[in-house]
Amino acid sequence: MAELNSTPSRSSGKHSKKRVPLRVDLTAMVDLAFLLITFFMLTTTLSKRRIMPVAVPTKDATPMPDPETRTMSLCLGKNNRLVWYLGMPEKPLTVPQQIGYGADLQKAIKELSDKIFKSSGKDIIVLVKPSDHSVYENLVETFDELNNQQVQTYSLASILPKDVERLKQGGIY
Repeated sequence: MAELNSTPSRSSGKHSKKRVPLRVDLTAMVDLAFLLITFFMLTTTLSKRRIMPVAVPTKDATPMPDPETRTMSLCLGKNNRLVWYLGMPEKPLTVPQQIGYGADLQKAIKELSDKIFKSSGKDIIVLVKPSDHSVYENLVETFDELNNQQVQTYSLASILPKDVERLKQGGIY
């Protein structure tokens, strides 16, 4: 702990002040620091990776045609905008609409999903088609919204020239 060491006084006739050097032993404090570091290292929990399960088809799988009355295409563009439509790119069953992310995307997926389920009794199929000018955050936000809406069948697809044309018409390519 703390020690006080005094030096012997000199007998030179003059009275001088006695200087007492102070020496603090820090060994106990270092031990305590290592104990605390060890304690916190052993009791902390590391964050677990959050991953989204993705079903990947095998090489032998034959692609099944998607029923166009249940297929929603989301074409991701720039400036946090996207174009969606129901049906196939060559002849969509609904007029392609340009919307933003967040509440607009949530509303579009919810309404179309409910409409398809009421008419056919089956779930919606969503094709997500990112363009060259879309950003990664928008892709992640789209997949998060599909998970929040509990869409069972969705896929990441390549964007087609017809879809790029629609994005250019809307000024978001």
